[in-house]
Amino acid sequence: MKKSTTLFIGLMLFSMFFGAGNLIFPPFLGANAGTNFPLAITGFIVTAVGLPLLVLTALSFVQGGVRSLASRVHPIFGIVFTIIVYLSIGPFLAIPRNATLAYEMGLKPFISDSPFALIGFTALFFLLVFLVSLNQSKMMDLMGKIITPLLLLSMVILVVVGFVRLQNGALAPATTEYAQYPFLKGFLEGYNTMDALAALAFGIVILTTLKQQGATEGKMLRREMLKAGLLAGSLLAVVYCSLGYIGVKMAGTSTFENGSDILSSASYLLFGQWGNLLLGIIFVLACFTTCVGLVSACSNYFNSLVPKFSYKKISLFFSLIGFGLANFGLSTILLVSVPFLVAAYSLTIVLIVISLFHPLFKGSSYVYVSAMTLTGIVALYDGLKAFGFTFGVVDKYMSYLPFADLGLGWIIPAIVGTAIGFCIYLIKGDSSVIVSKPVEK
Repeated sequence: MKKSTTLFIGLMLFSMFFGAGNLIFPPFLGANAGTNFPLAITGFIVTAVGLPLLVLTALSFVQGGVRSLASRVHPIFGIVFTIIVYLSIGPFLAIPRNATLAYEMGLKPFISDSPFALIGFTALFFLLVFLVSLNQSKMMDLMGKIITPLLLLSMVILVVVGFVRLQNGALAPATTEYAQYPFLKGFLEGYNTMDALAALAFGIVILTTLKQQGATEGKMLRREMLKAGLLAGSLLAVVYCSLGYIGVKMAGTSTFENGSDILSSASYLLFGQWGNLLLGIIFVLACFTTCVGLVSACSNYFNSLVPKFSYKKISLFFSLIGFGLANFGLSTILLVSVPFLVAAYSLTIVLIVISLFHPLFKGSSYVYVSAMTLTGIVALYDGLKAFGFTFGVVDKYMSYLPFADLGLGWIIPAIVGTAIGFCIYLIKGDSSVIVSKPVEK
């Protein structure tokens, strides 16, 4: 495979990951971390970049999507878990949210408030999303060769001018948790980006693209996947550090509620009215590429699950859902989707980490089932808590779990479950392996 092909696939992967949330988190982290910014951004990169790379690595070994990986627990679990991941991270959350943010940052600042403006913008937005996602063989050319370079150029302009003109003033002291444990706080913020779930969705798109470009042999596929992932991850890390630095330097100028406020203020300070245009271009391009990647990934999976519905029809269906939710009921969908994401994320991390040690226990389902069962109990509890449920005495005992106050109460159960499964494997051997090779396009 040509080096240029891998380069463009890596750029395409970067653009798929780099959505609105990735723009907003780093500057807000920088503004709050202040003098502790280096430690905080390091923790952020570990989870916001490291975890997605681990997911892509695991998917390259199974040479399939998330269903192939999750089916190592059980085929039924593979289907259910994958459906939850795709629907939560795709049409019921990230797709409509990105479209709405693209409107808020890309068009709304330049027009008078109108109830029809959002409808018109999102209609055109999702028409273009549908058309680009329709032809997967051309996605690399459009996103890797055209849209991503435009996005990076816009980012470079903002960052370079920011570095030059935001040099005055001492760094502000760290606030809240960033003063006490900056690395861990940054780690948790990166964890909250949910990019590991996005990697589960995007992995099959990248694998399909690599196969279309001639990387059909196992070792070559893994190698090219790693190259593309490392390129995308390196770019993400550089962008996160740069945006975070802008947040650090802007901290002393005002009080900000979120990262978008920081970027809006910084853009206006650096470029005046033209700053709104530059920031609007960045947000629209970032949100667009993420939506294209998610529509394509979700359509790929559901086409493999129900082949009688064509990829084209499913892409149209998800584009219409995104359009509808971007205009009606997004806040309600967020309330429903976030608890599913909370539950799915811990399961995803445990599944990925165990899969990396797959050869050590010969893929025995004892290990997978035991680890995922104990993790799943805590994940289900956390998800229901996110819905607003309370469980009386159960809440008290769950609070005793190490790291529970940080939202990481699943860690110890996952370790215990893995250990129990491994012991059963050593005693009984690997006869429990579930042979299942679900087909994914």
